[in-house]
Amino acid sequence: MKVSNIKDIEKFFEVVDSCSGKVELVTGEGDRLNLKSKLSQYVSLANIFSGGEIPELEIVAYEKEDIDKLLSFMING
Repeated sequence: MKVSNIKDIEKFFEVVDSCSGKVELVTGEGDRLNLKSKLSQYVSLANIFSGGEIPELEIVAYEKEDIDKLLSFMING
């Protein structure tokens, strides 16, 4: 799923951390990085942040309840 315009980055990572299954970031090169890893969160996403906002990401979640959490965050904030 592609997500865009994440303004509350801290809340986004709280939602990711609350997911029960794997949540991955798909890089432009097609690599998949575990977003539940704090190191991956800080290192891989540092390049994407622009003015404290994430413009667009492709993420993959494998559990339906995790997908629902992420969609709810994107819709409701």
